[in-house]
Amino acid sequence: MIIGIPKEIKRMENRVAMTPGAVQTLVRQGHTVLVEAMAGLGSGVSDEKFKDAGAQIVDVEAAWSAEMVIKVKEPIESEYPYLRENLILFTYLHLAADRKLTDELLGKKTTGIAYETVQLPSGMLPLLTPMSEVAGRMATQVGAHCLERAQGGRGILLGGVPGVTPASVVILGAGVVGANAAKIAVGMGAQVTVLDVNHSRLQYLDDIYHGRIVTVNSTEPNIRQAVHHADLIVGGVLIPGAKAPRLVTRDMLATMKQGAVIVDVAVDQGGCVETIRATTHDDPIYEVDGVVHYGVANMPGAVPRTSTFALVNQTLPYAIKLAAKGLDALRDDHSLALGLNTYKGYLTCQGVADAFALPCVNLDQALRS
Repeated sequence: MIIGIPKEIKRMENRVAMTPGAVQTLVRQGHTVLVEAMAGLGSGVSDEKFKDAGAQIVDVEAAWSAEMVIKVKEPIESEYPYLRENLILFTYLHLAADRKLTDELLGKKTTGIAYETVQLPSGMLPLLTPMSEVAGRMATQVGAHCLERAQGGRGILLGGVPGVTPASVVILGAGVVGANAAKIAVGMGAQVTVLDVNHSRLQYLDDIYHGRIVTVNSTEPNIRQAVHHADLIVGGVLIPGAKAPRLVTRDMLATMKQGAVIVDVAVDQGGCVETIRATTHDDPIYEVDGVVHYGVANMPGAVPRTSTFALVNQTLPYAIKLAAKGLDALRDDHSLALGLNTYKGYLTCQGVADAFALPCVNLDQALRS
C-alpha cells in the first residue's frame, strides 16, 4: 500500500503521525511511505531520518495522493480539497464536535477511521489513551500556571506552603484524563476531589491514593458544590465518539471564586463546560464571569516529541493491519472496525449521528457492502 504522512498544519501542532522506526517497519513489509517535507521537525525528527528509514520525502499533494493517509489531527478546511473517494483517512476526527468536517467526509465518500473510537472489548480506547495521559498530566500543569496572578488567576500556589492552605482541584471524570490529572495534582500537594458516575473507578482511585483524594458521585448537586469551592477545575469527561455532556453550566460560574481556573480537556468533543470554546497554544485563555478558561483543543501538541512517540506506539499495530489488508482489516478486527466513522458517504458512528440528528448505518451492514 502507498501510505501518506502529511505535515500537520493545525495552529501550533508539532506532532507527526509516524516515527522513523514505524516507517522502517512499514517499508520492510513492502509498503511505500510518502512523508511530506519537514513533517517531523516539530517533533525533532528530520527529513534525513525519515529517508534513512526508507521513506520518500514529497510535497503535500503527493502525501495526500496516497491510498491511506495517516495523520494526528483532523483535517482543517484548507485540507478538505484533498479528501476523496477511495481514500482511507486514519487519524483523530472528533466528528461529534465538527459538523462541517462530517459533511465533507460524507460528501466526498471518504473512509474516515477515527483513533478515538477504536475500542477494545474491555471498553478501553487504546489510541486515545496515550494522548489522554499526556493531556491529563498537562491539565494540572497548565492549571497551576493559569492560577498565577499574571495569567488572571487567583494568585495561589497549587500545593501551598507550610501554614498556607493548598489549592482545591476538582476533576470531572475518573477515566484516563482524570486519573492522570489527579496524579500530578496530588504530587504537587493540592487538595483533590474527583467526581464520576462510575463507582468502580472511584473505588480504584480511592484504593491507590489511600484517602489522599476525595471521591464523589457525579450528580448535579455534587458538581455544583464542588465547583463552588474549586480553585482549579479539570474537565475530563468522555463518551466515545459522542459529544461531551455539559456538566458545568453558565450559572455555576457565578458561584465560583474570582480568578478560579477551568481547564476543559474535553473541548475537542464540545467540552463539558458550557462556557468553554476551543483556543490555541498561542492564545490559550480567556475570561468569563471572572473565571479563567483554558480551552486548547490539541494540548499534547505542546509536548510533541513525547506525544508523537507515545501515539505511534499505539497506532502502528493498527496501521500495519490496514496497510496489509486494506478495509478487510476492519472485518477481521472488530476493535478497529469501531473506529470507522464514515464510509462510502454513510455515517457509521452512532455518537456522531446522535450529535447531529443524522442517520447512521449499521457498522456490520456497511462493511458487508
